[in-house]
Amino acid sequence: MQLHIFRRFIIICMQINPIQYFILFLFLFLLLLNSCITEFIPKSEGEKELLVVEGLITDQTEHYTIKLSKSLPLGEISAARPVSGCSVQISDNVGNNFSLKETVAGTYITDPTIFKGVIGRTYALHIGVSNGNNIISYQSYPAEMKPVPAIDSVYYEKTVIEKPYENFHGIDGCKIYIDTHDAENNCKFYRWDYSETWEIILPFEIQNNICWISDNSDTINIKSTAAYKEAGINRHPVTYISNVTDRLKIKYSILVNQYSLNEDEYNYWQELQKLMVQVGGLSDKIPSSIPSNIWCPDNPNEKVLGYFSVSAKSPERIFIKDSFAGIIDPYADCVSDTLIGGPDEIPGLGISVWTLFDIPPSPFISPRIRILTETKGCTDCTMRGTNIEPDFWKDDK
Repeated sequence: MQLHIFRRFIIICMQINPIQYFILFLFLFLLLLNSCITEFIPKSEGEKELLVVEGLITDQTEHYTIKLSKSLPLGEISAARPVSGCSVQISDNVGNNFSLKETVAGTYITDPTIFKGVIGRTYALHIGVSNGNNIISYQSYPAEMKPVPAIDSVYYEKTVIEKPYENFHGIDGCKIYIDTHDAENNCKFYRWDYSETWEIILPFEIQNNICWISDNSDTINIKSTAAYKEAGINRHPVTYISNVTDRLKIKYSILVNQYSLNEDEYNYWQELQKLMVQVGGLSDKIPSSIPSNIWCPDNPNEKVLGYFSVSAKSPERIFIKDSFAGIIDPYADCVSDTLIGGPDEIPGLGISVWTLFDIPPSPFISPRIRILTETKGCTDCTMRGTNIEPDFWKDDK
């Protein structure tokens, strides 16, 4: 096909001027270039199905979760493949062994009435994965649970995104910081995560108009004080909240967790953090190049992804109930139609259209007025959150 096009091109070229010749040459070049493009996915160890381990134990009385899954080949986009039916145990250096129970596929949890991490003890994870008639064993290197200092304070500061002018009230944001210090200088490597909750109130008189939305952090936040003479951390950023969310519109709460790390785990999170900010290139690191503390005694050359974290934890919560300018209103465009009178039965009611207001006829208002929306979330806040108030919400009252 390409040879035929080329011959035809030569015949035409003998009959045209130089400008037309150049245009035809460019067209042929692009045609040939397009016909040679094929997708290239490099072969790598990512094509193997590697065991992925995610787990954390702390010194708090809570359920600890270990998640087991299989890695995806490079270039494949799909949901994680959980590994079910495994034997999962945690051991310590004083002879205790604690078994975990599988709740959903690939998720194993501890019983908080039986097991809680103890600062100063060393812990290891043991996994048995069924492979036909064989059991493949995996385990973590022993790790000591190091103490972590308490968070001195969690606080916020308003930021100006856009200054006010004339009738424009401006736009505000919010930065959240923590201060901490270790008087004994025992903890030199830190990690933070957080869970946040905010209240929403729908501006309509409906049944479910007050809800609470919760979310967890999805970034890696670490810091080392190993190079400092004093192990103090001031104004360390936790998160930034802009005006493009309604988090700050009514009332907001954030629970910040501070973890102690050993140097090996700090290096793991640091490498993972670098991976998250890299984009594209064939020379970039892939997850299998990040060191893990899990290995396979049956096959020491087998790579395992993920990390079993052993960390003491210090939590601290604050509430924010303040006035911020320019916060978006996600319900500003709820109203889609207004019916004055009209039929008693509305086609698609409760399926594709919902009622925001229903004002019956009266001596002062006649006929009946109904205001409709095509967005179900405008009539039911549980589409975004829960209408059950969190227990800790009362702590700020």
